[in-house]
Amino acid sequence: MPELPEVEALAAYLRERAVGRTVQRFEVSSFSALKTYDPPASAVAGLVVTAAGRHGKFLDLTLGGSDGLHLVVHLARAGWLHYRESFKSPAPLKPGSGPIAIRVRLDDESGFDLTEAGTQKSLAAYLVRDPAEVPGVSRLGPDALEVDRDQFAERLRSRRGQAKGVLTDQEVLAGIGNAYSDEILHVARMSPFALTHKLTDEQITTLFEAMRQVETDAVTRSVGQKAAELKGEKRAGMRVHARTGLPCPVCGDTVREVSFADKSLQYCPTCQTGGKPLADRRLSKLIR
Repeated sequence: MPELPEVEALAAYLRERAVGRTVQRFEVSSFSALKTYDPPASAVAGLVVTAAGRHGKFLDLTLGGSDGLHLVVHLARAGWLHYRESFKSPAPLKPGSGPIAIRVRLDDESGFDLTEAGTQKSLAAYLVRDPAEVPGVSRLGPDALEVDRDQFAERLRSRRGQAKGVLTDQEVLAGIGNAYSDEILHVARMSPFALTHKLTDEQITTLFEAMRQVETDAVTRSVGQKAAELKGEKRAGMRVHARTGLPCPVCGDTVREVSFADKSLQYCPTCQTGGKPLADRRLSKLIR
């Protein structure tokens, strides 16, 4: 799933390439992807792209200025943005056009597709007058890169739970997902199942500094890359996430995994859990 660094990089790419262009056509192939009906999709044609930004993991394209519209997109697990310098055919998309959910054509013949692989479709696009109209945006906590140490501590301790789960709770902090939370906890040398209400002030500071380091480094690596290169850049920068069975780049121990029903986490036992492997089942007694 694209997280804060990748979404920030996509926004930066759109600021460079799309801002200042006029939307020629807004085409919807997957009607389930567009979650709103007022204003209608037809209202986008003729509007100038004036800004591109993000809210946590939501991409936000401003159309028509401060009193215009916003195309807010959550790429979900398998969604992506593909920028096209030109489209092969001027013909409108047909409903159900493979992985393409939405196509935005600009007045210089460029534009982008919002696509989603797989059969479980959860990419969500919203055409709204104010991003706060999007339920997921309105519930977001402060951005992970905008909080200071004290705000971070307050937000983290506002939820009793395991560090991994609290870090990825978008109502606590916006932008951190499954991949970068693994990386943050590895840099902080902390178990993913450490309980937030038991963390010392020193541990909170260490976790905050790890979060800033990991997210800032990832943004630096990602911004400036083409959209097609971002996934590879993300994988190349990972220490433990998606590296099960490989050596930890810090200590050389084998990276291990804990699997759940619909996701997994990766960690290094030597760096994070005193050399003890975590039980790989949801209801086990977990090392803290």
